Amino acid sequence: MEITALLQAHREGDPGAVDRLYPLVQSELRRGAAALLRRERDAHSVQVTELVNDALLRLLGSSPEWQDRAHFLAIASRAMRQILVDRARRRQAQRRGGGWQQTTLGDAASPQPVSPDELIALDDALERLGAFDPRLRDVVEYRYFGGLTDAEVAAALGVTERTVQRDWKRARAILYTELYPGGAPDPAG
Repeated sequence: MEITALLQAHREGDPGAVDRLYPLVQSELRRGAAALLRRERDAHSVQVTELVNDALLRLLGSSPEWQDRAHFLAIASRAMRQILVDRARRRQAQRRGGGWQQTTLGDAASPQPVSPDELIALDDALERLGAFDPRLRDVVEYRYFGGLTDAEVAAALGVTERTVQRDWKRARAILYTELYPGGAPDPAG
């Protein structure tokens, strides 16, 4: 409740609200950022604190109508995803422009390392998924990129946990066909 009140105070122009808000959300944002960076093969390119601070700067500079703590954390997970994708696109542009690689969308609790190219491919697939069904994209963003639990995702989206679980399965299936149009890659190489 205190986080929601501080978000409202910030929106209304209270300059001290951010200073009081940051300690309350910092540990949750760091947890999500750490989970997200564990998935990156080039995780050394950004630190947890840097990612959290960049995301907060983006969020607090835009001042959207945050509904509550869960909504704020959901939007923060989207901001962190965008920051990492922007960095991956810059790294890719600095190289010779090589093609993208395929990736899988595993369970958020057991992350697989993802290269910048794979992150970009996943981001592109998420954008297509969002055009098809924005809620499915949001479920993936909040669970996979934000590290939110099913309960937190449900609260942010205003749906039941069971709906989140069904959406997660559906989104994974759709993304799998997007990322692997010819079927599963051969695990033997």
